Amino acid sequence: MSDDGLGRFPYILGGLSFIPLIGVFFGILVILWGLIKIMQGGWKLILLGGLGICFTVFVYGTLFYKGFVEEGGTFDKLRSEMAETSLTDLIKNIEYYKLQKGQYPQRLEELEPKDKRDRQSFIMIDDPTCINSEVKGRHLFYYELTNKGKNYYLFSSGRDEIEFTEDDIHPVVGQEEMEKIGYLKE
Repeated sequence: MSDDGLGRFPYILGGLSFIPLIGVFFGILVILWGLIKIMQGGWKLILLGGLGICFTVFVYGTLFYKGFVEEGGTFDKLRSEMAETSLTDLIKNIEYYKLQKGQYPQRLEELEPKDKRDRQSFIMIDDPTCINSEVKGRHLFYYELTNKGKNYYLFSSGRDEIEFTEDDIHPVVGQEEMEKIGYLKE
């Protein structure tokens, strides 16, 4: 037995509170136990449980930052690859639109199906590389008609969200294909 009258069991639970995620449950139990036994030194349990919960918050906060926010993080490359694939598919949709309507769309939103429940014609026009929380609404791929509607630019503005910079992501289009369609890379 512990000399403070609380026993060993609450301290074991306090140690379990340092296990990420599930430790939060143990931390809450230890804090409650400490509140009940406050006169017998329960403040130690409250501190132990609180530190365990803080440890979980720190571990998951760090993982979130490293994976989703930090430049070069785990998902940076995946977002770039997803943007490249989506842009390559989008070129096909833009060219198909021109075949149907005789002109390129004025805005990317024109490519989206009119009926939002139509799951077979899903078209990705949102830029997955945009992670800035300050951007309100949708952040679409950069699309601009040029040469009086005969050609167009299409790309992701990348992590910096500034068009025509080094980090822009372009669709994969072969040289032969580029001569047949209205897409311009530069």
